Amino acid sequence: MNTSGDVKIEVEGDREALDKFVTELETMAPPLARIEGITAVEATVKGYNQFEIRHSLAEEGKYQLVSPDIATCEACKRELLSPEDRRYRYPFTNCTNCGPRFTIIEDIPYDRPKTTMRCFKMCPECQREYDDPLDRRFHAQPNACPKCGPSLSLVNGSGETIACPDVIAEASKLLKEGKILAIKGLGGFHLACDATNAGAIQTLRDRKRRPYKPLAIMLATVEEIKEHCFVSEEEEKLLASPECPILLLRWKEDSSVSCKVAPELKHLGVMLPYTPLHHVLLRETGMPLVMTSGNISEEPIAKDNDEAIRRLKGIADFFVVHNRDIYARYDDSLAIVEKGKPQLVRRARGYAPYPIHLPFRAKEILACGAELKNTFCVTKEDHAFISQHIGDMENLETLEHFENTIELYLKLFRIKPRILAYDLHPEYLSTKYAKERADEFTLVPVQHHHAHIVSCMVENGVQEPVIGVAFDGTGYGSDGTIWGGEFLIADYRGFERVGHLEYVPLLGGAAAIERPYRMAFSYLYTLLGEGILDCELPFLRDIDQHEKEVMKRQLEKGINCPLTSSCGRLFDGISALLGIRGTVDYEAQAAIELEMAAPDDFQGTDSYPFSIAEQDGVKIVKLSELFQAVIHDVENRLSIGTISAKFHRTIAQIAAEMCQRIAAERGIRKVALSGGVFQNRLLLRLTADLLEREGFAVLTHSLVPTNDGGISLGQATIANFSFSD
Repeated sequence: MNTSGDVKIEVEGDREALDKFVTELETMAPPLARIEGITAVEATVKGYNQFEIRHSLAEEGKYQLVSPDIATCEACKRELLSPEDRRYRYPFTNCTNCGPRFTIIEDIPYDRPKTTMRCFKMCPECQREYDDPLDRRFHAQPNACPKCGPSLSLVNGSGETIACPDVIAEASKLLKEGKILAIKGLGGFHLACDATNAGAIQTLRDRKRRPYKPLAIMLATVEEIKEHCFVSEEEEKLLASPECPILLLRWKEDSSVSCKVAPELKHLGVMLPYTPLHHVLLRETGMPLVMTSGNISEEPIAKDNDEAIRRLKGIADFFVVHNRDIYARYDDSLAIVEKGKPQLVRRARGYAPYPIHLPFRAKEILACGAELKNTFCVTKEDHAFISQHIGDMENLETLEHFENTIELYLKLFRIKPRILAYDLHPEYLSTKYAKERADEFTLVPVQHHHAHIVSCMVENGVQEPVIGVAFDGTGYGSDGTIWGGEFLIADYRGFERVGHLEYVPLLGGAAAIERPYRMAFSYLYTLLGEGILDCELPFLRDIDQHEKEVMKRQLEKGINCPLTSSCGRLFDGISALLGIRGTVDYEAQAAIELEMAAPDDFQGTDSYPFSIAEQDGVKIVKLSELFQAVIHDVENRLSIGTISAKFHRTIAQIAAEMCQRIAAERGIRKVALSGGVFQNRLLLRLTADLLEREGFAVLTHSLVPTNDGGISLGQATIANFSFSD
């Protein structure tokens, strides 16, 4: 019997048979089964003579784990592609081993009446499968076929349905003609076009207002992916996993995928089909397809038919819609494989809402996360439920998505939090959400970088103090400045800031983030003096003289120039100084392109000088020597790739040297690396290698993003330990 809290099984037999049954519950469990624990108790014999599944039981306050949506399994794929099968080309084929879960569940226990499939009555054949314990569709709640299940429709840009005998065949024809289609999937709409058609991609970019940010693509098979990308054994395994994330793979130079898919980048975001609709469409078109989130930049992914037609009108030429409602928005997950280990960059489809297991028993807490790449986290017992990727909290639509998803998680997992954790930054929408509820909850403010480090600690099951290296773009410091290049001694209860990168003015505030040349100007003027601006540096020639004078006055008078120790802004400044990227279209573009500039085969050990000073017991990394040396290399026309490689090595050496000095004083030999800058694979690899060679145990992220998508876990943990038991 399925309940809100567990699955109850009553079985009778002799002792040997019962022991074997309990053993085989785990050893012969279905492919997707995740058994949290088995408790066996003896009961009075009732004389059962047949197998029976009783109606589900809702129990007050009890909760079950909810499965993520899972990619199409091999058995369903074989049916889908077999002309003699009754589900041939049926885009909603699924079984107990695959298909929609989280996106269709409205409440638990997980039964069809509590899902968006409740309006589809199973035909006799589907009902027979559903009722047969020996069938793999036994109690598969989304079970359906062409006779009784959801169906596709093709709609034009005006919202009018187009009559056609085969929607997928017609969609394929339109894609081959260079059209842009909005296609409804598991958790929302994708915008799709031919990934080899530069004109179609440029049109999509223009309409979506996304000039440079990389787009994901989908290919039918791993073999096709290998035609375009290098794929390691570990990467192939992750690509074909039930989670089926987008994976960043090294792009082959002879790939036919247009360079407009990911301008200036060496890696391509690639995924395999994960729904029957995608499998049929990719085989029908026979070409790589762009599959990017169905939204306008910075808005949530569209999930409902009418909503998609309203919001994506003017972007998509046609819409492939269906009549199975989506209850929860659900973006694609994004991952990399580094040193053979998967690391999530965006945690959503395939992973959420499955919990992170905590190394302690937690109170019921809601942590609101950050502004960019927002997730929230709710805790209960030894589970931390990190939400799927919500997005950048910069508009009302995303805030509504955030609020609605919180309500869903609280309902599904029977959580009634009385403690609310939030970021210190007063202007974050997530912070404002928390503060508006001060009458309902006990509020716990949490420093951004402390949350980063604790998130990494929790994922690795570490509770003792660590040296935390938190490198990111922006985080509100407890002294009111903008942190981002931090060295902390941290545990779950608190932190001490023992070091940081040298402060420089964030020239023009947010304008410096969007225009990295302002950061380069600020570093040069602040660290080396006004005279350095007379150097013949290419990036300076590109700045209007009037703007130079305005920036100098801002720096002299401290107008809109908050101080920052941000490592992300340091990467931006170097990128602009080298002439790689002076203005950005998407977050971290300048830093990403700086990483891409470093040659893959760079074997040198050269780096740039830096010094470490001490002020009031805090170690401060001084950067003037570094900038002088970089300028020297630029003036002597050293290649940009070599300068980039030397700079990356220098940042890794800064981290290692600081950790060595801190360890010598504090005796701590565990180092946690967290923050968005550590999405930089080259930097992460160099830093971890240096630290490990020095004998440190290095903690990094895997299932929890190192970027701001992971800090809600840290916030929840810190809030939990803010109260004595």
